[in-house]
Amino acid sequence: MGHSPRSVPDSSGLRVLSVHAHPDDEASKGASMAAAYAQAGAEVLVVTCTGGERGDILVEEVQRMPRAHRDLTGLRREEMKLSAKALNIKHIWLGFEDSGLPEGDPLPPLPESCFASVPLYDAAAPLVHLVRTFKPHVLITYDENGGYPHPDHIRTHQISVEAFRASHRENEYQGLGEPWTISKMYYDRAFSLERFKALDEAMRERDGVSPFADRIEFMEKRQRDSTNPAARHRVTTHVPIQGFVHLRDEALLAHRSQVEPGGFFFAASPELVEEVYPWDDYVLAATRVHTELPEFDLFAGLHDGEGDRIGTLRPVPEAFKPELANDRR
Repeated sequence: MGHSPRSVPDSSGLRVLSVHAHPDDEASKGASMAAAYAQAGAEVLVVTCTGGERGDILVEEVQRMPRAHRDLTGLRREEMKLSAKALNIKHIWLGFEDSGLPEGDPLPPLPESCFASVPLYDAAAPLVHLVRTFKPHVLITYDENGGYPHPDHIRTHQISVEAFRASHRENEYQGLGEPWTISKMYYDRAFSLERFKALDEAMRERDGVSPFADRIEFMEKRQRDSTNPAARHRVTTHVPIQGFVHLRDEALLAHRSQVEPGGFFFAASPELVEEVYPWDDYVLAATRVHTELPEFDLFAGLHDGEGDRIGTLRPVPEAFKPELANDRR
């Protein structure tokens, strides 16, 4: 990857908003990044769109707990609080109902009034209000496939793009706060192919075996699929996470109803991750400030107050440019 910094720079006065679908997504995607920026002085706010009410209970021990079936929402709220504490970040619930993951052929209809079935304007309005209140310089979300095609992940992408597009416009979403311009938007690439290949090679050299072969094969196949919009995306930004991977593990373990200790997420130790691939990866999807790729800082181009000045959308070389290129003010 060439020369890169070992830590993020001082980020005092800068703010990043990371938008996720369910409690536990913030731990599996970008947790080390969030902890690193929080320590560097940035304000880091995670917003969770749904309460995860329809999520499966994936840990056998928790499946035997009566409370997990009686009050899964309350349990997941407690888990989310512990995760945010481990990462030293702020957190807010957007307040929508989990849509669940439809299964079957044909797929059943979505539950009435769930997050993915709410009209886009109504779903985006609380996020626009939050943007105008928190005033983030950077917004992080999923790509248009949702990272994986869960209805709530796709809806999270849609409302995030809408907030980036509209939050600065005085004539839209009126009554939801003073307009604010988000300077940069990123798509999460926590499960980048480059990361898994590096870990796979290191584990084969060390142990002779690796648990990542099937995932790599799946990801390579998906990348070759021209019908998959995510195949157009390439990592542009590597955020140094040296010293923070253990906090990702703490955040994951806080979600005890969803994450099995010793499971897939923990196949590579924090020490190995930091030795072999000490970055969290992102795609710069849109920017209103000048930056050069590759980046090693989500706030590149935003230090010294530049992010507080309104700019126009700039082209992003060799990265997918979403439906924002004709942004007019």
